[in-house]
Amino acid sequence: MNVALIAHDKKKNDMINLTYAYQHILKEHKLFATGTTGQMIHDETGLDVIRFKSGPLGGDQQIGALVAANEIDLVVFLRDPLTAQPHEPDVSALLRLCDVHNIPLATNVASGEVLLRALGRGDLNWRKVVNPAYNKE
Repeated sequence: MNVALIAHDKKKNDMINLTYAYQHILKEHKLFATGTTGQMIHDETGLDVIRFKSGPLGGDQQIGALVAANEIDLVVFLRDPLTAQPHEPDVSALLRLCDVHNIPLATNVASGEVLLRALGRGDLNWRKVVNPAYNKE
């Protein structure tokens, strides 16, 4: 599965802790992340992560393009609801795209844990039916 991992600055440590705790599941999947978050995940866990630009520089939009193309199967976006984000329109657009394309989305650690456990159990395997990447021969 293709998993996107994004975290606002004040949530990056939470993302590191989450990916560390679930690295046994995440290592079986293709990981995508925005710039700094992806580097931190790699440095702390050793997981391979395809990195895009940082969120404010377009990384959210790059991941959004993959969501719109139905090439991302799960998004964990640890948002900071208490701090204004200069790229809030990009954040809102990404969340909207997840809703439009029926992509499972977690926006906090609790929902992230639920979705990562589901990923480990195979509960999200239905994505293999709808993601065109899995239907190539």
